[in-house]
Amino acid sequence: MNVKTLPECPPASAYQAGAPGSGSTTWRRVAGLAALVLVLMLLSLAVGRYPVPLGDVLGVLLSHLAPIQPHWTPEAGTVVTQIRLPRILAAILVGAALAVSGSAYQGLFRNPMVSPGILGVSAGASLGAAIAILLGLGMVGIQMLAFGFGLLAVAMTWAIGVSLGKRGDPVLVTVLAGIIIGTLFTAFVSLVKFVADPYNTLPTITFWLMGSLASIDMPDLALAALPILGGMALLNALGWTLNVLCFGDEEARALGLETGRLRLLIILAATLVTAAAVAISGIIGLVGLIVPHLARMLVGPDHKLLIPVSALMGGGFLLLVDDLARSLFEVEIPLGIVTAIIGAPFFLLLLKRSQRGWS
Repeated sequence: MNVKTLPECPPASAYQAGAPGSGSTTWRRVAGLAALVLVLMLLSLAVGRYPVPLGDVLGVLLSHLAPIQPHWTPEAGTVVTQIRLPRILAAILVGAALAVSGSAYQGLFRNPMVSPGILGVSAGASLGAAIAILLGLGMVGIQMLAFGFGLLAVAMTWAIGVSLGKRGDPVLVTVLAGIIIGTLFTAFVSLVKFVADPYNTLPTITFWLMGSLASIDMPDLALAALPILGGMALLNALGWTLNVLCFGDEEARALGLETGRLRLLIILAATLVTAAAVAISGIIGLVGLIVPHLARMLVGPDHKLLIPVSALMGGGFLLLVDDLARSLFEVEIPLGIVTAIIGAPFFLLLLKRSQRGWS
């Protein structure tokens, strides 16, 4: 893998902590994106195999804020608040998490082909979930082991990168170590599937690996929200650091930054976000690869804008994908399949663009 410096870096004003971002036009785009996600959220509450009129959706939501005489059926209220609302919030949260971590990894490693699973977190989470399903630990056990093994995989990758990167390029060594660790954990997932009960346990493992939000409830969402929101807030605060790292370690050290510690902090935050998202959603590919590029086309390379825009676009994108997955056919399609079908053509376009440089 060729790790190269970006041909386009943010302007000089973006290298200072707390420095203002781009002009008012760009921030109007951000506000427009936020409004679009909100509208998409309301429409998503209405669509599905049990359609609910938009007026009833608004009434159900407002009834939790003010006393309103119900004009909707009890079934509609249950569908909106207990089934669709947790799932929609989870889609926004997971999509934002994957997009933000992908944006951080691409900026950190200065490579447009990097995705959130580059350091092995997705493979580690898959192994943790497969073991939990094999042992019959339930949903909480699946989430905890997926989260823990995701962090373990990245810790192993980082340890290898630190120990072997002293004699060469530490970034390249870390990326290669992530590929190897991911391959190793994927092999162990295959081993777990091999010994699993083919009639009960194996289908559950396979379906989880395809990615789904069908079983999400509010406790699951609350459990994942804290590490995801905390990690994204930290990455957003470190946006100016990613701008400086755009020019490479030597330039960053010349500006007084401790690149080793900052890189570790960014990796920890991005890993925390990714592991928490994968733990509740399963493996959903390509979101963290394609959305940061779309965000970059919209607002440019300044990470202080790129990260919040990636969060909005990632949340809206996965919400739209989830709407398609649960509405197109009688049987729900796993999210990983839908994102692969949508993202594969964009990935081919990305390969073509990468021959001319990343702009």
